[in-house]
Amino acid sequence: MEIILKEDIIGLGYKNDIVNVKSGYGRNYLIPQGKAVIASPSAKKILAENLKQQAHKLAKILETAEAEAAKLNGVSVEVTAKVSATGVLYGSVTSATVAEELAKKGIEVDRKRIVMKDIKTVGEYAATVIFHKEVSVEIPVTVLAEGNSAAVKPEAEVKAEAAPAVEEAPATEEAPATEAAE
Repeated sequence: MEIILKEDIIGLGYKNDIVNVKSGYGRNYLIPQGKAVIASPSAKKILAENLKQQAHKLAKILETAEAEAAKLNGVSVEVTAKVSATGVLYGSVTSATVAEELAKKGIEVDRKRIVMKDIKTVGEYAATVIFHKEVSVEIPVTVLAEGNSAAVKPEAEVKAEAAPAVEEAPATEEAPATEAAE
């Protein structure tokens, strides 16, 4: 089913985009909620005419998005969280957590504009803030252990240290077995 979006829907498209969705999603959710209309030939003509008339407004929206993105250039986020001995967090760091940290720095960003996977270990990650379909900014996110951060190692380092110990153990077991075979 082809529809025209009336507002930005994360994961689907932006305002005035023509997208294909499953019939049930369009008919039962998007259209009744007022988030989309059916993309009939007449609706497409109206959309094209509206876009021509609103070209200067769209340029202004793009400039505003670029100005907001400029505020985030060079900004990084550090989050301290309770961590187990292996570097695994009790809970997770989400886009809402990143939005709160940015708010502490005086930068207001809606958590829905922040795209990232939930972070469950200590380390460095990246979050993408989408202001417009053409403007996005990547922010480095560092997750630190609460309290003594030197005692807790990232999970990747713990696995790297544990891996050689596992490899050495079978080598010592094989040596006696070959001597007994001779």
